Amino acid sequence: MWPLKLVGNTAATVGFFVLYFAVMAQSLPHATLLPLTPLDRWLELRVAALPLYGSLWLYLALPPAFAKDMRELNAFAINAALMSAIALTIFWFWPTAVPIFAIDGELHPALHFLKTTDAAGNAFPSLHVSFSVFACWLLARQLRAVGAPWWARALNLAWAVGIVYSTLAVRQHVVIDVAGGLVLGGAFCLLQPAPKATPAAVPVVQA
Repeated sequence: MWPLKLVGNTAATVGFFVLYFAVMAQSLPHATLLPLTPLDRWLELRVAALPLYGSLWLYLALPPAFAKDMRELNAFAINAALMSAIALTIFWFWPTAVPIFAIDGELHPALHFLKTTDAAGNAFPSLHVSFSVFACWLLARQLRAVGAPWWARALNLAWAVGIVYSTLAVRQHVVIDVAGGLVLGGAFCLLQPAPKATPAAVPVVQA
């Protein structure tokens, strides 16, 4: 199903960004500024985490890419759409934003581009975090189902944790956003049905 997966994932990503920026354009002037926690003040800006932050869209594409059948692919698409709808509804009715952190555009042009393109709105809950948690959960199930080695499962978890950390490290989100994203993503993980057990092979006995 590679053609379907490729076209479907591309269309879904483009459609999401259209809605995301449309909501931000309407809600940003009315956004509530979120407070900083002691952890926010303690964490330092890490520009090196920017590639990790951007890697979400590759990471999120892995569960549908590894989907073994149409049922699994549809389940991912529906859950990702519902998660997006919930977050966008919150953004619309309760717009939030993170404080503006000073960024030297000449020293950090890539980060400056991110800040000017993806403004500080649509903050709570962090969809970066929600998507990472949900993708990590699904990938863990897929890797376990095929008997993947321990290092593959560890890499999956480390990648998700790294993306969550990067949202704070590049100052796109604050701790309150991350907490909201963990709750949203975690709720969708808990709602997933248990995978169906593979029926045991029946030995054939010849007379």
